[in-house]
Order: sequence, then structure tokens, then C-alpha cells
Amino acid sequence: MSEPQPRTDLGATLRSLRRAADLSQRELAGRSGVPQATLARIESGRSADPGFRTVERLVRAAGGNLAISLPRAPAPEPGPVPQEELRDAAGRHCPAHLDAREVREPRDWPGVWWAPWSAIPRDRLPRLPAVTFRRNRSTRDEQRDRERVRRDCEVRRYADPALPTTSWRFVAELPDGQLIGELRAHERSDAVLVGRPDPGEREIVLDGVLVVSAYRFCGIGRRLVEALSSEMDRSGIRSAHAIAELGDVHFLLACGFRLEASRPEALRLDRPARSAVSGERPDRPSGSGPAVSGERLDRPSGSGPAVSGERLPPR
Repeated sequence: MSEPQPRTDLGATLRSLRRAADLSQRELAGRSGVPQATLARIESGRSADPGFRTVERLVRAAGGNLAISLPRAPAPEPGPVPQEELRDAAGRHCPAHLDAREVREPRDWPGVWWAPWSAIPRDRLPRLPAVTFRRNRSTRDEQRDRERVRRDCEVRRYADPALPTTSWRFVAELPDGQLIGELRAHERSDAVLVGRPDPGEREIVLDGVLVVSAYRFCGIGRRLVEALSSEMDRSGIRSAHAIAELGDVHFLLACGFRLEASRPEALRLDRPARSAVSGERPDRPSGSGPAVSGERLDRPSGSGPAVSGERLPPR
């Protein structure tokens, strides 16, 4: 006689099918024609032996197939529900088709984003729920897609035979070949310019890091920079340089870059536009130097250049 097979947890299987189909208990009950109370008893384990037809209707309505066959290769099972171990304050399962998470502090609860929690004493904080979840389906689907990309994304160096060996390119792509991120850089040194590369003088200049807007803040840009750092270690290159602005500066600082105070700042000079009629520039005081940001500066003759439109005292 064969060994008895382990008993299937029907409740967990139905919750996994509902999650895959993104259906609530009420929606699945409406599709299958099985009362919601019956479905709730099956999922909670209070219905020990439900009828075969009842189970078949529930499985088919959730997009699954119920088959009876001889032993052969195991069939793929639906993925587990991430919050299977979480319970609410009454000890009940969280909705399987939603993404529930535990609430440990006020910032974990999206329903109280408006409250000034930092100004409320800890002993006066209201009672928080044990778990929370988002009911908006578009937000939920977007978050699941980002989690999938974060899990399945692969980063590698792309070797293009049409480019010189001093050009570096790293790509982040999904298993189906979809490109979602890219980093480009190049080597710089005086020895490379004359055709005699010296390993001790090579350095990298970061040309740019691009990530698809829908998948920003998923850690893909950091993984691309980490791949660049690993390749620099293998090539014996010690330095990398970059120019960034606004939020990109904080991104590079988080990836290990540091500000170089010894280097000059990048400046911009905007010249005043020529007149549309005469082609002459607008009048300004005779002998004055160039204006920064296109503004007119009034200062004594012979004085040095003005910065940010401020008047400088005579020297």
C-alpha cells in the first residue's frame, strides 16, 4: 500500500487562488453561486468536509482547475499568501486578495497621514490597528508590479562591439528582455588620449544613470552603481567622477560618492538678448563688465565683476 498523501489545506489554497484572481470573498461567492458564509467557513477551517461540487465551483470561479489523475509530475501550486500569518485584533485572517502588513507605529498606518504624530505624547496616542492594507486596486497593482520588477530585475555589463573599450555601459533588464535601467560611463586620462593607457592613472566619468519612471525608487539605480563599482575594482580603477544637480546629488551621495570641495563650482552666464529691431544689445553703463543671469548691474567704473547682481565697493 502507498503512503497516505498529506492533506491539502483547502482554506489556504482558496485564499491563494483568490489573491491570484484579485477577488474578495463576496466577489468569489457571487461568481460561484456559493454563499459567502459557506466560503468563509471553508477558508477559516470551520467546514471540515465541504462537498466536492462546492469546492469545484469555488476553484473554477477563482480561475483554477480541479483535476483527479494518477500520480505523475507534481502540478504547479499557487503562490502562498504573504500575510498568511497575520491576524487582525479579533484573530481573523486578513483579506487574501489585499496586501496586508503589520502596524507597529503611527507611520505604518496610511489612514492617519494627516495627524501630527511627532507632537503627540506617546501616552496619548490613539490605539492603532494590528494590520492595515490598501483597498485601491490600481495602487495595489502598481505596488505588486514594482515588487516583481525589484525581485526579477537583472543587472549586467553590456559590451557593444561598435564602441571603444573605454566606454562602459550597464543595463538593468527583466527576464523577457525589457530594458528598465541603464548606466553609461567612460574612462578618462591623459595616457588614454595618447594611446598609452597607464593603469595607475585611469579614472571613470559617470555620464548618466537612467531608470524607467514607473520603477524609480526601487533600488535599480543603486544596483547599477554597485555594478559599476564592482567592475572598477576588477579593473583596478580607483576614482569615479560625476556632475549632478537637485535630487540626483542625494542619490549619488547615498551610493558612496562624495562632494569635492576643492573643485570649482559650475557657473552659468546668460548674455542679454539682442534688440529685435536694431540688432543692438540693450543699453547698459559704459565700461561695465558682463552681467550674471542677464541682469543689469550698476557699479562704479573700474570695479571688479559683480556676483549675483550685488554692488561691490570700489577697490
